[in-house]
Amino acid sequence: MPCYTQTLPNQTLTERKTEVRKAIDELAQLLARGVVKAKIGPQGAIAFEGWNERSRVTDACAYRQIMATGSMAAKLAVMKAEQLAGRKVDRKVVAQGVHSHDGGRTWHGKG
Repeated sequence: MPCYTQTLPNQTLTERKTEVRKAIDELAQLLARGVVKAKIGPQGAIAFEGWNERSRVTDACAYRQIMATGSMAAKLAVMKAEQLAGRKVDRKVVAQGVHSHDGGRTWHGKG
């Protein structure tokens, strides 16, 4: 997975996988509690507003992991954001790299 390539110097792949899993598990808990909010951009990209301790994990990578293996509460938080935005996350847009650096206030990349 692309998230695993963002290693620190001397960090093993196993250590990176553990770090990514921990960051995404923490994000899922924060989403479930409403501390972090999912935001859906006008083009269908996703950002997580208020997620600060991300360990070099992108919103796109976190989204893919949460939807594949995350808790139902985290998935429901994403679905609620889709309902509020009036559109679903577009996996093609996410795959193209459309992203936000400020929790969804502005968007960058193809869109």
